[in-house]
Amino acid sequence: MNLTRIRIDPALVTYAALLLAFWLGVRHSPLAATLAGLLPWAFLAFALLLSPLWLFGFGAGEWLRERCKSRVLRMGLGALLGLPYLALAIPGGYLRWSLLVAMFGLPVVLAALLEFSSPGARLAWQDAVVLGVLVAVYMSHLLAGAWPYSGLGGFSKLYIADLALYLYVVVRRLEGMGYSLRPQLSAIATGLREWLYFVPFGIGLGLALHFIHFHDGWPSAARAAGILLVTFVWIAIPEEMFFRGILQNLLETRLGRNRALLATSLLFGLAHFNKGAVFNWRYVLLAAIAGVFYGRAWRQRRQILASTITHTAVDVVWALWFR
Repeated sequence: MNLTRIRIDPALVTYAALLLAFWLGVRHSPLAATLAGLLPWAFLAFALLLSPLWLFGFGAGEWLRERCKSRVLRMGLGALLGLPYLALAIPGGYLRWSLLVAMFGLPVVLAALLEFSSPGARLAWQDAVVLGVLVAVYMSHLLAGAWPYSGLGGFSKLYIADLALYLYVVVRRLEGMGYSLRPQLSAIATGLREWLYFVPFGIGLGLALHFIHFHDGWPSAARAAGILLVTFVWIAIPEEMFFRGILQNLLETRLGRNRALLATSLLFGLAHFNKGAVFNWRYVLLAAIAGVFYGRAWRQRRQILASTITHTAVDVVWALWFR
């Protein structure tokens, strides 16, 4: 019991620190002015969306998995992922029954597919259906109306990430994800090493393709810290969990390590096709190349934190000096 407390306490402390940092960053922002009196409710929705993503990284997912012995219970608990929708929809006065059914029902349906068809350790058709549905829901913006305020578009991404995490940690019990956010020297070193390996490719090719342009000067500490925090939590963790912890992990069972790495990197690149009004092939190409280094970082010791650090470093440097 004491060991559980030791594992969980750092998660709660860092979770509270993250919420405080985000609150301090947003309370005087244009988003706060847009939301006005709804800001506390929007922040509650964000806190609920962040909780699985962060706490599972400190063992909460395994803790929950060990205590949910019933299939029905595991399916039912997934419905709680819809609570962030209610947190803002009710005080905001825009509750829609179609979205309510989708947000609470989708986790139950997908969990039932995995529970009652019992896919094995290898990539199965059930995984293809589940992952395909998650990608389709996200890419088609079907849940955009759940948080219909400018600046909250990323909430649907966090919802999909929470759902994928719950399905594959608690329900599917996928081995080898390496979803841990506990600081480890090996993960930090691996992540930074792969970032250094990518830098010549990213900067050289990016400049040659006129996709990036160097901007000299040093950003303020506050701006740099804000970009670092948002990138790590909002972009790198969800994407690395999905593409490396789940997708590359499963593809390895069918394709082997190297072909799975290349396939996942290509899919990761293609996921960036709509960054702009037209198909942005330069972005797709550079994202696919970056994905190779993210995948290398993850697979060395199967550590999500390693690829998350690589991903964060690439995006932060781009945002500060090359965007």
